[in-house]
Amino acid sequence: ESSPHLPAPKDVMVYSYNFRSSLRWSPVEVDSGLVLYTVHFKTGAFNQWDEMNCTRITQTECSFPWSLKERRWTVVLRVRAELGQVTSDWVETDPFVAERNTTLGPPKVNSVTESSDSLLISVTPPFGSEAGDFLQYHVSYWENATSTTKKETKTSNTLFKIKNLKEWTLYCFGIQVELMTHSDFQLLGLQSVPECYRTKIS
Repeated sequence: ESSPHLPAPKDVMVYSYNFRSSLRWSPVEVDSGLVLYTVHFKTGAFNQWDEMNCTRITQTECSFPWSLKERRWTVVLRVRAELGQVTSDWVETDPFVAERNTTLGPPKVNSVTESSDSLLISVTPPFGSEAGDFLQYHVSYWENATSTTKKETKTSNTLFKIKNLKEWTLYCFGIQVELMTHSDFQLLGLQSVPECYRTKIS
């Protein structure tokens, strides 16, 4: 006798932003009944599946628990659908390593102070840093009139100046953060939305 087969979840993906990670998938459609989902994980160090606070849940997303916060760990996840006694096949993700696969958001611009020849900018990094992190800010800026020529500067300070600017001129800038980890891996984040400020008259 053929058992009724439940389709497996599709579009199974790890979403990770500023090291906050979750597993997401598309809902499994059935004619009747409530489909539940169970998620397991295993790390590169231990080749055995463990439960992840997401057993027989109704939602189609499961956040990583605190125990998986290590950025360097290799993690594989799997999810299946369940309807009564019937279960679907497991769907496994590709190996996920947070410090390589997360998306870094833009830094937050706290304040900009204009003078006649510079802009003094204060930023906050998009995530809490850990021991061994080295953060660099890539700043690109341009005169709003001639937005084709962009200049770049790099700094590891959260308070820095864009110097040698013309007075009474509108300048725009965008900033992205680059994380260098102890394994010499570099991860470049998303650029901030450009902001524009006019220098003062000396």
